[in-house]
This record gives sequence, structure tokens and C-alpha cells, in this order.
Amino acid sequence: MKTLYSTKSTVTGGRMGTATLSDSDLEINMAPPGGNQKGNNPEQLLAMGYGACFDSALGVVKKMEDARFGSTTETSVDLLQGDNHEYKLSVKIHVIADNTDLSADDIQKLVEKAHEVCPYSKATRGNIDVEVSSEVK
Repeated sequence: MKTLYSTKSTVTGGRMGTATLSDSDLEINMAPPGGNQKGNNPEQLLAMGYGACFDSALGVVKKMEDARFGSTTETSVDLLQGDNHEYKLSVKIHVIADNTDLSADDIQKLVEKAHEVCPYSKATRGNIDVEVSSEVK
């Protein structure tokens, strides 16, 4: 495959440090979830990145299927803790479709196709629980 883009992050101090990118002036103060420290946590950043990737994949599917409708993608990421410091993530992706004559079933089928196309979905498949849903407004 041809590389379309590469980036590199540098993190110092983990969840209580800073994160920078090699090709951007973006610097993020990292903060643990639920704390009072100012900053962002990795789960928030994953929700934003996965949501943007999924919404773009849905755009590709819309073009492939010649489907025209407006949409918004909401992405929730949960950090779960089990026994003995066992941690895992789960993701819920919800697409809200509007300005469409398509049925709720048709929209859901397109969302499921986007889940097959999205690089984040491919990267997480079999590793974390990902649920995709949709609604028509």
C-alpha cells in the first residue's frame, strides 16, 4: 500500500504530562479522566480521532452508494477496569442522519459499511468492543 500520511507524537509524563506532534504546533496537556487537572485524556482524543475517521468513511460510502443525506457522527469511548488492574476500552459510534428519504434500515446498512471501510474500525476490530448505531431525524 502507498503511504498517504505519517505523523509522530511525543509524550512525556503519560496521562499527567504533555503530548506534541512532529508536524504540528499542537501541544496537549494530558490529564487523567475524572480529575480536576486541566487538560485532555487519551480517551477523549481517541473519541475525536475515531469520530472524524468514521465520519469520513461514511462520506466515502455515501459516494460509493450514491446516497445523499446530512449526517453527524457522535463517538463515545469508555475506559473500563476489571479485576487486578485489567483495563480495556469500548466504543459506541452513533450516526444521526437528516435530509434523507432513506429508511432507518438503509441508513444503518450504510453505517455498517462505513464500519468496514474506516481505518480506525479496521485497527480496533477484534481488539475492543465497537457498537455502531444510527437514527434518522
